[in-house]
Amino acid sequence: MKISELILVALTVCFTSACSLYHISSEDTSSAYYPSKTSTAEITYQERLDAPHEVIGYVTVNAERRQKIDEVIEKMKREAAILGGDVITNIQSDATGEWKILPAQEILRNAYVRSNFKATVAVVK
Repeated sequence: MKISELILVALTVCFTSACSLYHISSEDTSSAYYPSKTSTAEITYQERLDAPHEVIGYVTVNAERRQKIDEVIEKMKREAAILGGDVITNIQSDATGEWKILPAQEILRNAYVRSNFKATVAVVK
């Protein structure tokens, strides 16, 4: 392998190792039609929603556990805008897949690499 090829491979590894992968999915639970929002600025995040509302779906973001919650919320807002929601609320986090079935959960409980972040999407009435 030439030195230039080795440098190219090393640079490629360096640039791609910092990438974060997200998997975003949503579930529409309402039979009513709500038009999509044009911007995520139209969606708010509220820890607790006391106003009259209708739950229209759920958004799940699968990301690395170390991701900042602000970035995860922004991904959720984008998907909630597609669903036509006004608010995302009730964010819950859970480890995914194979990590849940490994033995010695007491030792590995903080070693989860990926997490599911799930939020409720609602329309305020």
